[in-house]
Amino acid sequence: MNTNILSRTNSVLSQFINEIRDETIQKDRMRFRRNLERISEIIAYEMSKTLIYKSINTKTPLGISPGVEIKDELVICSILRAGLPSHMGVLNYFDQAENAFISAFRKTNKEGTFSIEVEYAACPDLNGKTLLLVDPMLATGASILAVYKSILKFGTPKSIHILSILGSKDGCNYLSNTLPETCTLWIGDIDNKLNEKKYIIPGLGDAGDLAYGNKINI
Repeated sequence: MNTNILSRTNSVLSQFINEIRDETIQKDRMRFRRNLERISEIIAYEMSKTLIYKSINTKTPLGISPGVEIKDELVICSILRAGLPSHMGVLNYFDQAENAFISAFRKTNKEGTFSIEVEYAACPDLNGKTLLLVDPMLATGASILAVYKSILKFGTPKSIHILSILGSKDGCNYLSNTLPETCTLWIGDIDNKLNEKKYIIPGLGDAGDLAYGNKINI
């Protein structure tokens, strides 16, 4: 799996990432969601440079303008619920794409370990298409791997792009060693470690709770 870390090049992306990390700015849920959306738009734009394009002619009021448009058939798949703002950011740029939604959550076991549960998936046919897997946080990489395995029942994509905002070094390395070469990771920034609960440090907290409010775990 190839990995692209976008924060290594200075841009406004870094400012937006700083804002979603800031515990004061986080108190404004609407701004937090909008920043997730804006960061995902930037990641989508950078990823779009690697897609396949075809030549077209566009009729204007004054003549014909040659140009290009995306040839790849895209499917955007977000992981519920934290992935919803990012999904909208990617969809803003690829508005003709098909869409898929899948749930993946941590189920904590009695001994303190956890497993990833995938309970819901709504997805079009993926055969021969370009799949964009959208999840803002890449901690251990277990959620992405579980979703990857689950979604293949809908077909075999031509290629897979993982679009994430913030990840851990361990999680990225895990996916790099696990996923096939047809997968490419596009990520805003990577932090060096995870805590004992497998949260990214310094990270930003729980993206789903910050975007939509605290949940009760039962």
